[in-house]
Order: sequence, then C-alpha cells, then structure tokens
Amino acid sequence: LLNQSTQARVMPIDDAKNLGAMMLFGEKYGDTVRVLDIGNSRELCGGTHVARTGDIGLFKITFEGGVAAGIRRVEAITGLNALHFVQQQNILLHKLARTLKAPAEESVAKVEQLLEQQRQLDKDLAQLKAQQAAAQGDAMLSQAIDIGGTKVLLARMDGLDAKGLRDAVDRIKSKLKTAVVVLASAEGDKVQLAAGVTADRVGSIKAGDLVSVAAQAVGGKGGGRPDFAMAGGSQPAQIDAALAQARTLLQQRLGA
Repeated sequence: LLNQSTQARVMPIDDAKNLGAMMLFGEKYGDTVRVLDIGNSRELCGGTHVARTGDIGLFKITFEGGVAAGIRRVEAITGLNALHFVQQQNILLHKLARTLKAPAEESVAKVEQLLEQQRQLDKDLAQLKAQQAAAQGDAMLSQAIDIGGTKVLLARMDGLDAKGLRDAVDRIKSKLKTAVVVLASAEGDKVQLAAGVTADRVGSIKAGDLVSVAAQAVGGKGGGRPDFAMAGGSQPAQIDAALAQARTLLQQRLGA
C-alpha cells in the first residue's frame, strides 16, 4: 500500500558487502552482483523487479514451509492470478456456508459444532455396541461346550472392533470361570479374532497358539499373551473354518 520505489544496482561483490546487502549463507556469488533496495531492505537479487511495489498489485502467499534445516520456502501469486485465487476461495467459502446453512463468518464455528456432535455420536455408538456385545455374550454362555473339563466357547460376533472383541472375551471368560473363549468378528472384508484363556488353563493351551492356527484359515496372523491374543485376516467366508481349527487344537491339547 505504501507503493515504495525500488532501486536495483549492479556492483562488485565487495561493494555490496560494504553496503551491508543481505546474502545467503553458503551461497556462491560471482564477482559482480545485483543489489536491490526496497525501503529499508537491501538484498542481493538477480530476478526481474517492478519500479514500484504497488505495481505488483495483490500479493497472496499460497505456501510456506521448511525445505531444509534453517531454510523456509515461500510461494505466492500476484496481480490478476492472486485476485482470481481470492475470488475462488470466496466462492468456496460461500458454498460451504450455504451447505452449513450458516453465515460465512460463522462457518468455522458451525464445522467445529458438527465435529463435536460427530464425536459424541461415535462415543454413544461405541457404548451401544458394547452393551449389545455384552448382551450377546451373555446369551452365548449356554452354547459353551466341555472339552476335557474346560468350558469352551467358539463363536462369531460380527460388527465388533478390536476393543469390543477384547471386552467380550474378557466378560465371557470371567463368567465361565475355567474356560477358553475364541471369538471372531467380520466387518466388510476384514476379520478380527480374539482368544482368551483363564489362568488355570494357560499351562495346557496358549491364547497365542489358538489365534495363530485360526488366523491361517482367514489369511492372516497374530499373537499375544498366553491368556489373551488377537489376530486379523481378510477372508470372512472362512471364519467357520477358523473356529473349527481352533476347536481341533483345543481337543488335541485339552483332550476330547
């Protein structure tokens, strides 16, 4: 806005140093350099420059970031290009405002409000899934079979994430007391497997061994502690085969 005049002079490098012109550390310069003065700024510059700063017109920085240690890169557009850029940004802002049904100046606050609502909905959904998993797990207790004096439950509980599956295994295991629990969950083309073994049975069967053999059937792998382990896979259609593999291993280790 000051529309300051610019002055460009070509001179020997030593004269430029004596004038205090700013130079880049480590840069190699020739014997003759171009010195540019704009206001109180004096730097070496070989570019093409306007006679006055106002000739640049609108100046809009589009990028600023580090390119090396101690070096920042600034990219900008000027003149009509800068004007068109700002106009496009303004169009996008008002389009967003119409979508949000809010004034443009309130768009940021509206988006933040929606994100907070989404976080709360995700939290509520997670709690609901946990409650459903708990109820489903309780209903499955009667399906536990006896293998060598150990209660064994091998079942499928779709729609649970890793945490939900872990919680379900722990809950069922605590209710069955002396038990081994192997659960599988599918969501899309992803499979989650979880196995839990009560402390009095880890000497006979390890949770990691169970998920390892089961994971092979669903095209995955996994592992964990002797009392709890998880695995992933990518073949939901093979979940029944995975549970069958786990059952075979249990019969071998615990006795039919």
